[in-house]
Amino acid sequence: MKAVEIKNGVYWVGAVDWAVRDFHGYETTRGTTYNNYLIMDDEVTLLDAVKSNFMDVSIKNIKSVVDPSKIKNIVINHIENDHASGIGAIMELTPNAKIYITEKGRKGLERFHDLSKWNINIVKTGNTLTIGKRTLMFLETPMLHWPDSMMTYIKEDKILVSQDAFGQHLASSVRFDDEFVTCESMSELDDAVTDYYANILMPFGALIKSKIAEVQKLGLEIDVIAPDHGIIWRAHPGKTIQRYLDMANGAAALSVAIIYDTMWHSTEQMTLPIVQGIRDAGVDCKVIKLRASAMSVAIKEFWKARACLIGTPTLNNIMYPSVAHFLTHLRGLRPKNRMVGAFGSYGWGGGAVKEAYEEFKRMGLEAVEPGLQILFKPSLDDEMKCYEYGKAFAEKVKEYHNKF
Repeated sequence: MKAVEIKNGVYWVGAVDWAVRDFHGYETTRGTTYNNYLIMDDEVTLLDAVKSNFMDVSIKNIKSVVDPSKIKNIVINHIENDHASGIGAIMELTPNAKIYITEKGRKGLERFHDLSKWNINIVKTGNTLTIGKRTLMFLETPMLHWPDSMMTYIKEDKILVSQDAFGQHLASSVRFDDEFVTCESMSELDDAVTDYYANILMPFGALIKSKIAEVQKLGLEIDVIAPDHGIIWRAHPGKTIQRYLDMANGAAALSVAIIYDTMWHSTEQMTLPIVQGIRDAGVDCKVIKLRASAMSVAIKEFWKARACLIGTPTLNNIMYPSVAHFLTHLRGLRPKNRMVGAFGSYGWGGGAVKEAYEEFKRMGLEAVEPGLQILFKPSLDDEMKCYEYGKAFAEKVKEYHNKF
């Protein structure tokens, strides 16, 4: 890779990680990028570092544009390891550079580095930094998705360096959205956006709406959105912002995700007539088996659909472990505006479906009760019960969906 010019004098100098598949428990089947940006002006300025084991790539990219020792300012938008763990390497090359960071960012960074030898400058929303012909404006975005987070707006170039917002875990040989759509597809890009939002930003919908409103109130013109992961948005940044607003408002398809696991295939056999009942009621449906799918895929499919049915066999009077794992993970993401139900088979005694509904209650989701339990392998009569259960659930979903 080499530095890529975004606008005159503003460069991407990051790294592409084609191989990563585990990103703090989030399975990144498409790989990712670690994006950081270099601004050539009277005061050469670097926005963010990258993951430490990719910092040599970023430094080579920087060197293709300028001697790193000439960097005068370093902006740290986010201190998570995939963005800031390489900061020590760049500071060795330019030890007198000034660092601009939020107060919470400073407090976090000092847990990893001795900051007494660095020139640390604390910034807040609305603070600006003039670096020559350009002015940088800082926008704090706490809990999007860490307490230290902020964005940087390059006023003259109308570039919003958006940190983790508007990103995707997507490795690609191209850097821009229009290029990616040409060589891959819009559906692939859309899916990557949804996957990233569902697995990382789902809990922060209200904050996303308020921060977008803040940006709009400031009257910031945006030609380019440059996130810290994935492709850079230059073709239709306004549509990208609207897409995020839609997701923050809980937009979903009129469909049902069936997310299940099975022990001796009985719960799995229940899914077949349930799916038929859902589809015969005029609602689309997608089935995800947990141990055959990445957790991130299950989370994404849950998020895309207006409703979800959880299928779980009973093991030791409680939910099957993989299903319990999924619901625990989901609870941490604090989903809203979704309808749920549960079904499953049991042998000696039930318990799994009841426990699933207890989890739904903890999450505050709209639960359709009662669930459906079948003793051992479903009979023909049981299969008809499953069909009717799926059909009745779909009718409830249609009513619920019309509220949005």
